[in-house]
Amino acid sequence: MPSDLDATDRRILAALQKEGRITNAELSDRVNLSPSACHRRVQRLEEEGFIAAYVALVDARRLGKPTTVFVEITLESQAEELLDAFEREVARVPDILECHLMAGSADYLLKIVAEDTEDFARIHRRFLSRLPGVRQMQSSFALREVLKTTALPV
Repeated sequence: MPSDLDATDRRILAALQKEGRITNAELSDRVNLSPSACHRRVQRLEEEGFIAAYVALVDARRLGKPTTVFVEITLESQAEELLDAFEREVARVPDILECHLMAGSADYLLKIVAEDTEDFARIHRRFLSRLPGVRQMQSSFALREVLKTTALPV
């Protein structure tokens, strides 16, 4: 934890991660600050980049995308031009939620949502098979979500 965050800052971050729409008055009560002091701290945390964004987390199942697929991709080479081209194309695929450059056996790990296996086959044919420089692809279907959080330990 960066040394410029004190216990109150950490309590503010923890509360906002769990309930991003909390009012400043409610937040100030939870962290034992006056509303004006709490507001100043939240503004500082935003300005310093500790709070990156406020979002609504949408339920994939309710949107008809209950299938999560993790795809490991190995590229033909690690040339910078190829990595850049691959990352540009991945960013254009709407069904990819996350893309991570990896150390280990695969170069990239993708997290993809789909309606079902047929929808994933469409995503594979239309997008994944056309990604530049792919040597190998390994897909794994998630059977059940055991733990999911967006809250970082503070």
